[in-house]
Amino acid sequence: MRAFGLTNPIAVIPNGTNIPLNENPPPPLWWPHGRVLLFIGRIHPKKGVAELVEAWALLSRERPSIAKEWRVVIAGWDDGNHQAQIEAAIIRHGLEGKVIMPGPLFGPDKDAALRHAEAFILPSYSEGLPMSVLEAWSFRLPVLMTEACNLPEGFEEAAAIQIGTAPDCLAGQLAQALANDQECLAAIGANGYRLIAERFGWDGIARRHAEVYAWMAAGAPRDTAPTAVTFA
Repeated sequence: MRAFGLTNPIAVIPNGTNIPLNENPPPPLWWPHGRVLLFIGRIHPKKGVAELVEAWALLSRERPSIAKEWRVVIAGWDDGNHQAQIEAAIIRHGLEGKVIMPGPLFGPDKDAALRHAEAFILPSYSEGLPMSVLEAWSFRLPVLMTEACNLPEGFEEAAAIQIGTAPDCLAGQLAQALANDQECLAAIGANGYRLIAERFGWDGIARRHAEVYAWMAAGAPRDTAPTAVTFA
């Protein structure tokens, strides 16, 4: 907008997400045995899913105890026939049953997966504001994500573990993160839930919108802009 020549104030208000009800649905019928590292998103090269599979293959050879304890679930819809490449890599590395691709998940099925997973991962190359991370935090999941996910507050508030996309590097980061005990991972997830409650819940998002509209309608000077809203 600035490059286009606009000089007016630009209010930056993030997306929001719902706080889920305190329910405990049963896991999906296909849910694997063991602890689950969950990915939810479209199956597209920019999401780093192929790199995740390669990293898991490396981890399975180098840290078999972790690979034996954990399963990777990659849920999402196929964008551009990228899923065939992922499925071929799973077979090539002998990861059948260790990396599961159930297809897209919606509504109660998605909620059940988030409720029963123990960690969430988004090894993306590019994001605006990934709703999947906000949803994972709302379910108290510790998040493993790249800097390109554009949620620096996740790292600042110890709600996320930073990862890269190079498979050899990612394999080591996964091994280190997943070797943490359940209490440590739960604490990271609790920090994410607090972030949602404080910054990304709909009540707060709506309040910030209302404050901006009231400020605009009053024709007030810029130095009286709402303090709860970031202005670019």
